[in-house]
Amino acid sequence: MANTRSTQESQSSRNADSQKKTDKESSVADKRQSPMEVLRNACAQLAELTGMAVEGASAFEQTEDGWSLEVEVLELERVPDTMSLLASYQVEVDSEGQLTGYRRVRRYERGRSDPHRGR
Repeated sequence: MANTRSTQESQSSRNADSQKKTDKESSVADKRQSPMEVLRNACAQLAELTGMAVEGASAFEQTEDGWSLEVEVLELERVPDTMSLLASYQVEVDSEGQLTGYRRVRRYERGRSDPHRGR
């Protein structure tokens, strides 16, 4: 009898541990943000940190550690609008959606396109 009770307790303990892991995995999945949520939150965090208006994102990809984005920011508003200065920022976001770093990679006038290379 004691051996049967011990076996049942052991199985109950394993089932409880298994359920805890499943609950933990599902809560992590519930916390995982959609790509749109990641993008919105990253842009809001960048705008708050820099004090500049975010115009949009030109690149967005998932990495091992979270997300990598390239975000276009209005750095200096001018009249006419085509003379305003924009900048591209490389933005890194962790798997929980928190901005972990950013850097400006390019600055340009709104009306200018990238030069054609190789011609």
